[in-house]
Amino acid sequence: MADVSFVWLEITGKCQLQCVHCYAESGPGGTHGVMETVDWIRVIEEAADLGVGMVQFIGGEPTLHPALPQLLEHALAQGLEVEVFSNLVHVTPALWELFSLPGVRLACSYYSDDAGQHAAVTGRPASHARTRANIAEAVRREVPLRVGVIDLSAEQRSDQAMLELTELGVVDVGMDRLREVGRGIASGGASTDQLCGQCASNVLAVSPSGEVWPCVFSRWLPVGNVQTSPLAEIVSGMALREVRAELGEQFARRTAGMAPPCVPNMCDPQCGPSCGPACRPQCWPTGSGPCTPKGGCVPNYR
Repeated sequence: MADVSFVWLEITGKCQLQCVHCYAESGPGGTHGVMETVDWIRVIEEAADLGVGMVQFIGGEPTLHPALPQLLEHALAQGLEVEVFSNLVHVTPALWELFSLPGVRLACSYYSDDAGQHAAVTGRPASHARTRANIAEAVRREVPLRVGVIDLSAEQRSDQAMLELTELGVVDVGMDRLREVGRGIASGGASTDQLCGQCASNVLAVSPSGEVWPCVFSRWLPVGNVQTSPLAEIVSGMALREVRAELGEQFARRTAGMAPPCVPNMCDPQCGPSCGPACRPQCWPTGSGPCTPKGGCVPNYR
């Protein structure tokens, strides 16, 4: 059976923001898709049965899904580590209590220390102040948090944003270039050149439609659907094996210099393979990963 230790659960395509580079092309007009709460519960249980160590709730904006608290608590009850990738635009007191539970982490994206630049990316004027305030609140509450700054243009105050985050007390801050997936595509179409190389290994993503991909970036490579097949059947299926083999060959050629590398340093000895905040794996506290004896991989996705 194919190995899988980390699963993205993309529970919604709805988001308050409409970021210019969003890989999922989510926004206010998005929906929660056809996956019902009972479907997500089943997928969580199937993931735990497969030995998955961690799931990441993403979207869209996962806090807009009314079942997030139920799903998160169910994942914890199954013994899974949990990360919620949120825009942190609006966090209710009830959500702060949820995020403060043991075994829960937060992640978000950030674009500039300048409110206008940040808003130009997100499409919402108040987003900078709200996200900044909630980043500070997460630090105050000692909720584990990582923040990725995506550098979209030469004029963007990316370095200043990283400094601001550090001054706010965020310990885990990373930066990456734009990944051309979804609305981030500048020309042509999505391709493996935009992938970090880890989707050929032990990660998997489930979408609001139930479709399964090697990762949230490789949306053009479906390997099954949890609406029609158990997760275990998809994980052990021929489609996933073939796609992983194909990706593995392409990444091997890239590493050997036959294609441009994703990043200069594919293996950061401190914390697993590194590919910036748009697809940058981070160490997580349990399980095992390909580059370090301790951590698995939790790629950012925005």
